[in-house]
Amino acid sequence: MIEKILTTHALTAVSTLFNVEIDPSQLAVQRTAPAFRHQGDFSLVVFPLLRISRKSPEATAAMLGDEILRIMPEAVSFGVVKGYLNIRIRAGYWLDFLQNNFDKGNFGIQPSVSGKPVVVEFSSPNTNKPLHLGHIRNNLLGFSVSELLKANGRVVRKVNLVNDRGIHICKSMLAWKLFGNGETPESSGKKGDKLVGDYYVLFDKHYKNELADLMAGGLSAEEAAGKSQLMLQAREMLVKWEARDEETLALWKTMNGWVYDGFDVTYKRLGIDFDRIYYESETYLLGKKIVDEGLDKGVLFRKDDGSVWINLNDEGLDEKLLLRSDGTSVYMTQDLGTAQLRADDYGAGKLIYVVGNEQNYHFEVLKLILKKLGRPWADGIYHLSYGMVELPEGKMKSREGTVVDADDLMDEMIATARAMTEELGKIEDFESEEAESLYRMVGLGALKYFILKVDPRKNMTFNPRESIDFNGNTGPFIQYTHARIRSVLRKAATQVIFEGQANLNQKEADLIILLSQFPMAVQQAGAELSPSVVANYMFDVAKEYNQFYHEFTILKEEDAGSRQLRLALSLLTAQVIRNGMKLLGIDVPDRM
Repeated sequence: MIEKILTTHALTAVSTLFNVEIDPSQLAVQRTAPAFRHQGDFSLVVFPLLRISRKSPEATAAMLGDEILRIMPEAVSFGVVKGYLNIRIRAGYWLDFLQNNFDKGNFGIQPSVSGKPVVVEFSSPNTNKPLHLGHIRNNLLGFSVSELLKANGRVVRKVNLVNDRGIHICKSMLAWKLFGNGETPESSGKKGDKLVGDYYVLFDKHYKNELADLMAGGLSAEEAAGKSQLMLQAREMLVKWEARDEETLALWKTMNGWVYDGFDVTYKRLGIDFDRIYYESETYLLGKKIVDEGLDKGVLFRKDDGSVWINLNDEGLDEKLLLRSDGTSVYMTQDLGTAQLRADDYGAGKLIYVVGNEQNYHFEVLKLILKKLGRPWADGIYHLSYGMVELPEGKMKSREGTVVDADDLMDEMIATARAMTEELGKIEDFESEEAESLYRMVGLGALKYFILKVDPRKNMTFNPRESIDFNGNTGPFIQYTHARIRSVLRKAATQVIFEGQANLNQKEADLIILLSQFPMAVQQAGAELSPSVVANYMFDVAKEYNQFYHEFTILKEEDAGSRQLRLALSLLTAQVIRNGMKLLGIDVPDRM
């Protein structure tokens, strides 16, 4: 990449001029701002060099520019604006780049190399409710991060940890047992995960009514919670489950089976898959063994009520519960077991947990416990902490049934895509099956892009209508750009052949330069575990191509060299868009 070449020559120039070696981070190479591109393609900020040059910013930049031109064959001229050195790269370099890459289908994607796999855990649903908008952000982030790591040559294993046990699961089970009258997905016509989720909401409704009655009788809120028969029954059910009570286990297996069937449908629609699915019901016992190990080593301690804790005061934290007084496990218990199991299964070099930022403390503690227990792989644990997704009207609450269901949202996105596409009259010659495929592609592409273009660490507000727009920073705009390019290439009705001979104007050069940065965008996104880097780069590419498309003819260009150049540019742009959007889990249409 030219940025690395320029940085290398700039470091050599500094060494020659000032007889000093500097850290490469002191010479930041960046794309020249549009207002100054008449002076050069890339800019170097020279202010960090002033302490060694002992000259003005302008004089320092001019000295560095002269030396770079002397030693760097790719550089043809430079300009200086205060403390910025703007370097022009010769046109031949960009023509060679285009000739060498325009027909490479895997441009920007690195081949897989051997080594310890990176395990990426994402989704992690509870079997007491269907997947919702928050899960969608989690799934899209986890899948895209996995694809980005693969594109950077890493071996990746995508895993899902299903939370299929615990008090919240028992709440749904108890509500169905008390109020369900034998209802099933078949008898109700509901997806299994939705049916079970309805009973979770129903439990909360009855629980709140019970608390209200108790408090009306003179009890405090705390006293009422302690007297709740519903909550007592739910806790008894959990104890029975851990004791392997046959009736409890049978109900649990039945209701979880309904949920898994529902999850599978949602995952398939969303385009998500996993290399392995773990179940907390299968890992919590291993976690309990690790707790016993911690007690034997004196890392953990038992309180008088029988509960097991770890004291992290020396690390600036507090005490953390690992086993309840009744012997039942908590999230941390099973996470210890799951982490050990993954390390055993994959010998992982890194364990990435894609989990919301409300669990920051949890993963800090998990890593500390495993380190205290002497697990050498604990340092490889990384929590990809992401912000919450809200709607324009505010936060969602599962217990109150105010979440946005994932299936309903996908239906809404596809319906909106259908309405807007038909309104624009873009599919008049489409067969019905092809049209429906396009609606799905556009609707889900809009959803995925809108979520992934935001830095994972930031909270975000999702607006369905805003996401489906054929203009602006949206998935449909980028998809439409790809379809436009494919239309141009179809109309060309000839194989694109570019031999590197053409006159290069500034707009063409700008587009080639931007396309050349795709591998760097993929590398940066992988290093930062941030699909937003690639997403926003995709928008820049689509925007740049459309400007080029409107300013210059392609098929009607009379000069053969320029026509082939523009066709080659179009082909490479389409490939970059296809490869980049694939990393986001988004398909692009060939026509629209």
